[in-house]
Amino acid sequence: MVPHLITALTGPINELEQRMLDAMSAIERWFRLEWMEHTPPFYSSVDLRNAGFKLAPVETDLFPQGWHNLTPEMLPLAVQAAMAAIEKICPEARNLLIVPENHVQGSSSYLADVAQLQRIFNLAGLNVRVGSIDPEIRKSTPFTLPDGQTVVLEPVVRTRRRLGLKNFDPCTILLNNDLAAGAPGILEEIYEQYLLPPVHAGWTVRRRSRHFQSYEEVAKRFGKMLGIDHWLIHPICALAQGAHSGSAAGLEPLRVAVDTVLAKVRRKYKEYGIAEKPFVVVRADNGDDGDVVLTLRDTHDLQAQLREAEARAPKAAAPAAQDWLVQEGVLTQERLHDAVAEPVVYMMDRYVVGGVYRVHAASASGGGARAPGSSYVPLAFEHSTHLPQPGVRPGASAPNRFYMYGVVARVAMLAASYELEATDPEMRELV
Repeated sequence: MVPHLITALTGPINELEQRMLDAMSAIERWFRLEWMEHTPPFYSSVDLRNAGFKLAPVETDLFPQGWHNLTPEMLPLAVQAAMAAIEKICPEARNLLIVPENHVQGSSSYLADVAQLQRIFNLAGLNVRVGSIDPEIRKSTPFTLPDGQTVVLEPVVRTRRRLGLKNFDPCTILLNNDLAAGAPGILEEIYEQYLLPPVHAGWTVRRRSRHFQSYEEVAKRFGKMLGIDHWLIHPICALAQGAHSGSAAGLEPLRVAVDTVLAKVRRKYKEYGIAEKPFVVVRADNGDDGDVVLTLRDTHDLQAQLREAEARAPKAAAPAAQDWLVQEGVLTQERLHDAVAEPVVYMMDRYVVGGVYRVHAASASGGGARAPGSSYVPLAFEHSTHLPQPGVRPGASAPNRFYMYGVVARVAMLAASYELEATDPEMRELV
């Protein structure tokens, strides 16, 4: 099942697909050379938006969730990628410890995700157990999932030099916790084990603006290689520092950033003859946005809109100065049974292993589908159609569209590797 575009399958997005198919060997060589110089994130997922006239990432997750939404046909790809990733880092690896999010006891969906990760690494040849850093988990606690699977959370044990479980000493620790609440001391100063991803990949250190700055740099080079305007795969962004809804003066940095991005997008729309009205999406730069997300077409009533969004957020608190990312809104023109369909591509190491459409019937084309009530439909991978099909008319082949998704997602993954290198405390000490 493949979502259709509500716009005609013509124009820049078809030209982009054709260029990628024609340049497939050059693209794969370009990535291969990049991975000789840079280390990909251990695993990642990228949210994409297909507007019909451009295809761009809007979020790159370095602690991806939703692995249980992948189809059985995708599982062998994930296992092979896991084998390659582990072999590159620790060929002698035997035991792997997964550290999940805290407070997950009531979330069967997230626990199913942990169970799928456990299965992938089991099949990759590792002994895998799940160790929680949640203070509420004080003993081995089994959870039975709706499909009958059981996930056992065990309290982690920290010695002076290592992290593990009772009678289980892993050489590798896989974090599936984005550390939005901060990096706990129990994860610090671990020097004898591999901690993947590293602590500085969490939202304690990570910033959306830094990622998209790296992404623009990579997208420009990729666009030059492909002979395209990098805007076709890049959302224009601006950072509003120290803005808050407490006063009109406090909102000025955000107002300026919104106006700046809208002006740049209007110029691009005029250049490409796009009749849509531009909009921006505003989110906290540090990743812990507490569900405060604004979609704006102008700065009229900006203060009132931000206050209203803050009041609706589960983590609502008094307005405080913070940094906000203002990002060009990319229309979501793909539909599945009249519902918005947003592609999400999953990767492990440097390999695309599968993907899903996040679907939400209530979302407008500009607002996206990342909202409560979303459902997930796997991308239509079949064994016979994993590979692109050159020669098929652009816009008519699901594998070709998925190849294009995978290319743009890998550009975002490469940007994340640049980002992690720039924030690596050990690298900064060497400079």
